[in-house]
Amino acid sequence: MTQQHQQYRHHPTRPAVPDHLHPSVAWDRFASRRGLLGGALAAGAAVGAALVAYGSWGQHRTPPFAPRFSGEGLVTNEYAFRHPHATGARRSKDWVVTSGSLFAAGGGGWTGAPDTGFTGTDSARVTDSAVFRLVTRRRDFGAVTVTTWVRLRPPVTTPRTPAQDWDGGHLWLRYHSPQELYALSFRRRDGAVVIKRKVPAADASAVDGGDYATLAETRHAFAYDSWHRVTASAVNRLGGVRLELAIDGTTVLSCVDRTPGGLREPGGVGIRADNSELYFRDFHAAGMAS
Repeated sequence: MTQQHQQYRHHPTRPAVPDHLHPSVAWDRFASRRGLLGGALAAGAAVGAALVAYGSWGQHRTPPFAPRFSGEGLVTNEYAFRHPHATGARRSKDWVVTSGSLFAAGGGGWTGAPDTGFTGTDSARVTDSAVFRLVTRRRDFGAVTVTTWVRLRPPVTTPRTPAQDWDGGHLWLRYHSPQELYALSFRRRDGAVVIKRKVPAADASAVDGGDYATLAETRHAFAYDSWHRVTASAVNRLGGVRLELAIDGTTVLSCVDRTPGGLREPGGVGIRADNSELYFRDFHAAGMAS
């Protein structure tokens, strides 16, 4: 085990995090400075009251998705995805991890320290989160807005995952399969902010059976080791799918994808991280069904 990974002494039920990096500590300091704790409680009460007043979401609206992370420890991992019925497999009612490990930490989600290898049932020694892929079990998000607070540590490398420009954090929309989805990159190693479409590859020899096409790209400052609010949305209009990405309340990128295909249909939402340790909390997705 490398020195980097020794400082994260994984335990089957409670991964240890250095105090100064623990998401609950960092979040409490950030939230107290920004006055977010009281605001979050007030917002939650307002949403609850609105739902009671409304009575129901109606047949045309997808119910909101706002998963909770209680306690500390492994939520689910790639082993559970590949061996869902195996003894000891940790399955989640909300999430599927197709690569890597998802932990609960400080009231939110955490990839663990990124490394590579076999996770086993409990990800106690290896997370394999250098390639982290997380998606909802639900696949009914059509015209959807996803909002979450995220905190990224500077990217690393492993023998299996050398440095790439796209290393960093990304949100998924309209996830149909690992080969068909939208990826909105909010922080990459190269500093780019990108919206991409992924479709099944014409070449059967493609690495994972899918090809990415860049729909829009710009640059935007995004500090590591700080909390940022990221919002991504997809809605069918103007003869295509309108996609937007906002960071800390500012829309930084938008485009309309008019490419024909299945991505006009509802799908899952999720998070991807490459060579990056990522914390997230207050994940929320809701909107009108397409």
